[in-house]
Amino acid sequence: MLWGIRTTWTTVGDGEFFCPGCGGDRNYRRRTGKRRFTALGVPLLPRGDVGPVAECAACRERFAMDVLDHPTTARFSAMLRDAVHTVTLAVLAAGGAGSRSALEAAVGVVRSAGFQDCTEDQLAALVETLTADTGRLPGLYDGPECCGAALSIELHEALEPLSPHLAGPGRESLLLQGARIALADGPYTPAEREVLSTVGAALRLDSDEISRLLAAVRAAG
Repeated sequence: MLWGIRTTWTTVGDGEFFCPGCGGDRNYRRRTGKRRFTALGVPLLPRGDVGPVAECAACRERFAMDVLDHPTTARFSAMLRDAVHTVTLAVLAAGGAGSRSALEAAVGVVRSAGFQDCTEDQLAALVETLTADTGRLPGLYDGPECCGAALSIELHEALEPLSPHLAGPGRESLLLQGARIALADGPYTPAEREVLSTVGAALRLDSDEISRLLAAVRAAG
């Protein structure tokens, strides 16, 4: 080829990401490039900068840097485990920590999320510690029908970063798990319903969808 455009790439960083091309966790290189007009293979005139891009170390495909917004598989799994744990504690803190049936349901949910060594006594003790510690989840409820601001912050911090990476059924599943814990010892209390509404909102579910899902779990018994 007598003339053309050539890009010279420079690596300026690296890391691990979820590669859309490979479909899995891979190492990447953060690269910037300079484009030059070439004649007979000799670079002559600069034609501007390119990038930065994330180049997969395995397939060599290059992606815009927003690809790094997607968590790696390992990070996603950890986020999901933490979300399930937070929702479980929030529902128990709303009134179920003293119920053996609620604790049994909660242990099943938490173990299925990956915390295989979880026990009822551990969950009950953790809820007691959280509700007593003014540095974490202080003043959970200002009244029987009010989800405290601190608890709401905890739920939003655990769920909002995860929500964009979950399909609709995944977001619904998190809410339904919390609902089953709440119903394990009887109908929803006002505090439990408030917590579950907060969970649904943090998962980007609208109020009608939240009400429908909570009613469906209750009807299923």
